[in-house]
Amino acid sequence: MNDLPHIATQTQSLGWIPLGVLIVYLIVLLLIGLVGYRHSKTGEEDYYLAGRGQSWMISSLTIMATFFSSFALLGAPGMVYREGVVFALVSLNVPIAGFCVYLLGSRIWLAGRKHGYVTQADMLCEHYDSHLLLRPLITFVGVLFAIPYVIMQLKAGGELASVLFSEYDHAFEIGTTVLAVITALYIMIGGMRSVAWTDALQCILLVLGMILAGIVMVVSLGGLSGFRDAVASLPESSLTVPGNSGFWQLPMLFSVCILMPIGGIIQPAQWMRFYAARDRDALKKSALIFIILLTGCFMFGIMLVGLGGQALYPLQISEAGIQPAPGIENYDQILVVILRDHLPALLGPVIGVAFASLTIVAIMAAAMSTADSNLHALSALVTRDIYDRFIRPQAGEQERVWVGRLVILAATTASLLVVLIASRPESGISGFMEMIVDLALFAVAFSVQLLPMTIDVLFLRRGTGTAASLGLIAGLLTAFLFTSLFPPLALWLGNPGLDFLLSIVQQAKTYVPVHASAWGLAANVFVFVGVNLFCKRSTPESSQKMSGPVSQSEPRSPIRT
Repeated sequence: MNDLPHIATQTQSLGWIPLGVLIVYLIVLLLIGLVGYRHSKTGEEDYYLAGRGQSWMISSLTIMATFFSSFALLGAPGMVYREGVVFALVSLNVPIAGFCVYLLGSRIWLAGRKHGYVTQADMLCEHYDSHLLLRPLITFVGVLFAIPYVIMQLKAGGELASVLFSEYDHAFEIGTTVLAVITALYIMIGGMRSVAWTDALQCILLVLGMILAGIVMVVSLGGLSGFRDAVASLPESSLTVPGNSGFWQLPMLFSVCILMPIGGIIQPAQWMRFYAARDRDALKKSALIFIILLTGCFMFGIMLVGLGGQALYPLQISEAGIQPAPGIENYDQILVVILRDHLPALLGPVIGVAFASLTIVAIMAAAMSTADSNLHALSALVTRDIYDRFIRPQAGEQERVWVGRLVILAATTASLLVVLIASRPESGISGFMEMIVDLALFAVAFSVQLLPMTIDVLFLRRGTGTAASLGLIAGLLTAFLFTSLFPPLALWLGNPGLDFLLSIVQQAKTYVPVHASAWGLAANVFVFVGVNLFCKRSTPESSQKMSGPVSQSEPRSPIRT
């Protein structure tokens, strides 16, 4: 096992090479944003969907990059490092997500191409002929997903900087701010085209980074046999269910494995990528590449880093709880620490630092590829579904595009402020943002509540707008009650009714240990089905338009709405 007094020295030995590589990379992203702007055309459809002409390769890379965020290179290795083998089983979520791209993506693309849809609400609300309540609700779901995911990516930038440049003051704050500014700039400049092109580059770096990290881990432990022996010597709790913390019981594990990828695929940014594809074959190829490539990266990159990290930097396990090894401030830092400490020793001071810098860029790419997608989608939701529908219906396309840019700026600023405030222990909310995985699971708990109406619109077409709205409300409220944010809120408010509700929630968690998304989805489906039994479905003209096209081969030319 390695002891860790040498960490500060190793940090300094990387010098300014990683910083130089990061600066070059960020400049490249801005240049891509400018190129995207030069190729863009006037209007929302180009700004938000790149003219609906993305090839299968760009579609594949941008879908994968949006799905695998800093969760892949920081959050998941950090959780495997903390919990052990049990969280490595979450790799099952990748083929499920790929199957959702195949099953749902082509049908969403077909409806979008026929009717000119841009956002989720365009399609869902037209089918149900319900806009006054359902459209703001769907937009609210998008906000509940996008903001935590953006916060998660900005936090990742800070964690990266705090490990690499720990000898400098305010490294976390500077890293977070730089990532926020660059990401917002290139989205505002070039729209979807810039986002997709940068995502393609970032996805390639992400895959290379995961593979390189897995190789580094195995070599650091003396090859495959050394890695096997090191993992075999880990504490028994690291090799069994429910993991070191006892949190990952089988019901919890499988509810996350099933619902997390679904929520990650039907969230607004991915939905818009389905609309933006050139044809359905692009999405089918994307699904296949998604399943093969990302599952392999998870198994042979993330899992190896997390388990090997425990061997190199043993956890501090006691009755008081679990803590990372001395010198590691946060579980999410394990990958960066491993690269920092071991690559220069393995490959030499020059080549080692160069490869470490490449992987560091991959981590930054993972964060930015998801942040840009969610900020871009959020601007579309607020602009088209709220501003255009309820505030200024008479606004022209150029005005709406500029409003969308302002939304990106406002959302980035708000997310940055949350990250900076939460980084201070005295803020009182630092516990909510302790790990990147926690933020991801919080966001998915809400996005997955769109599943019942999505299935109904694409396959069944029997529900009503009233049922969809009430089911969504029930799902969102129930999911929130089971998230980690409700207990501190209830205690802070000090209301007897909330205290009673909190006690019921705690008992329910004890008897049925599943994720908040599962509780919300159960309430959602119950209300959706129940209300449909009592509400006779009308068949407005808008629903008649939607009732057939999802099963046909090719649509007519797009119709702008």
